[in-house]
Amino acid sequence: MTTPDKQRSRAGADVLWTALRRNAGAMTWGTVLMGMYQAGETAFPIALGLIVEHTLRERSLGSLALSIAALAVIITTVSLSWRFGMRILQKANTTEAHRWRVQVAACGLQPVARDVDLKSGEVLTIATEDADQTADIIEVVPLLISSLVAVLIAAVALGMASVHLGLLVIVGTIAILSILSVLSRRIGTSTREQQARVARAGAKVADLIVGLRPLHGFGGNHAAFLSYRKVSTEAKSQAITVARVNGAYAGAALALNALLATAVTLTAGWLAFNSRITIGELVMAVGLAQFIMEPLRLFSEMPKYVMIARASAERMALVLAAPAVMTPGTERLPAGGDLEIDSVRYGSLRELKFHVSAGEFVAIAAYQPRAAADLTSILAMNVPPDAYEGAVRVGGRETGELSIEAVREHLLVNPYDGEIFAGTLRTNIDPAGGGRMIPEAVEASMLTDVVALHREGLDHGVRDRGANLSGGQRQRLSLARALATDADILVLRDPTTAVDAVTEQLIARNIAKLRRNRTTIVITSSPALLDVADRVLVLDGGVITADDTHRNLLTADENYRLAVAR
Repeated sequence: MTTPDKQRSRAGADVLWTALRRNAGAMTWGTVLMGMYQAGETAFPIALGLIVEHTLRERSLGSLALSIAALAVIITTVSLSWRFGMRILQKANTTEAHRWRVQVAACGLQPVARDVDLKSGEVLTIATEDADQTADIIEVVPLLISSLVAVLIAAVALGMASVHLGLLVIVGTIAILSILSVLSRRIGTSTREQQARVARAGAKVADLIVGLRPLHGFGGNHAAFLSYRKVSTEAKSQAITVARVNGAYAGAALALNALLATAVTLTAGWLAFNSRITIGELVMAVGLAQFIMEPLRLFSEMPKYVMIARASAERMALVLAAPAVMTPGTERLPAGGDLEIDSVRYGSLRELKFHVSAGEFVAIAAYQPRAAADLTSILAMNVPPDAYEGAVRVGGRETGELSIEAVREHLLVNPYDGEIFAGTLRTNIDPAGGGRMIPEAVEASMLTDVVALHREGLDHGVRDRGANLSGGQRQRLSLARALATDADILVLRDPTTAVDAVTEQLIARNIAKLRRNRTTIVITSSPALLDVADRVLVLDGGVITADDTHRNLLTADENYRLAVAR
């Protein structure tokens, strides 16, 4: 049986293979150029050894000039191949990271949520840090291959001088990689845990920012700070653990590489002392022993970066490979239409039934906030149809038969806590840039005073989450955005809780006027909105207990009067 860890590991490997396959061309050219760079670097001490050998033998100015020209060619090759090779690889790396960021963001923004236990802050970390670290595989593989090329050239060159030197380099390299592979697995495990803890800390910060004003309101700042401090401390502790493992890895790699270089140098000196290699070969061996530390360092560090990339790829796979919470239908709807809730049982809702005709303005007075929240979730299609009993029909068609896009083209549900984005008043009202109904929506939501306050008007800047707006201004801005869509069926939940009574009266009349002959449902306890509705449905105990006008209910129903009268 396949375990979740194995499934995640396999999905992570698929992500890495996708990245490698998409960048095969750039990686091929990058590998060739970086191979030329490493070959040129390796050729430099070999050339020096040959120059010393021929100079001692021939003592010719022509040979010296030819040697200098050869060194110039090697240096030029090294410089240009590094420059263009890294340019190709870094461009491919950056492009690939962008692709993954967009793909993760697209998954997070899909109409159908994915079945993954991650908060928005964690998804943000995956879409940024993990996407970047996964794309690093594009540079890692060519550098790994080019470093291997350098080690092999050095081993062959030393082997031609002495079999002992060539075998020493090959055996030493294998031993170093075997030792470091153990540490690299430890790095992968530690890094995966660190990324998870950092993501949880990011999610906690996002949650706290969303609830900052309520926290200030009831004095929960200190408790919130302690809560964040706990998860942040856990992330810090894990980061220190990763740093220790990385330090141990880097120190071990450096020590082992230096040990191999020392062994090559001493062996070459011993062979030269016993006249088994020439002075030129000794110079070459000493030069290669010094040079080989750099490709060996790169070669030995690559497994670490591979493990980090794989850990990040596995975290991205949590989002990319997660199945959809529901499988929506494919049918579409004609314009207009009515809304029917037929015997729905979900959460606090019990056999809920009501019908709203096309063009009708209906208010729902929910005595229990939980019932209002459950109804809003179902209408917004945040709950899969198979998660509740009964049916929701739009235009006579069950929502399970319709595509999410088709439902949302005709049915818009605006929650009471609608998000405000960084940008301008205009981009918050009309994010898609269609420009429809903006003046009418601004006037109906009574946002005109906010626009008039600023010289830029609708182009006035809005900070993230509307930090430079009051609660009432944010709520009116969210309402304006909903009204500007001119949806066939509009559902509003508590759209005026943060405004004063006079403004609330004006907004209620404006909504009724603007939405005339358009299907509108308002879930509210506001007397002003209840009064302008064609009829009011009382939602109590999960069922509709009354259906009449606001004024008739005030006269005939004492419970209703106590619940909504202010």
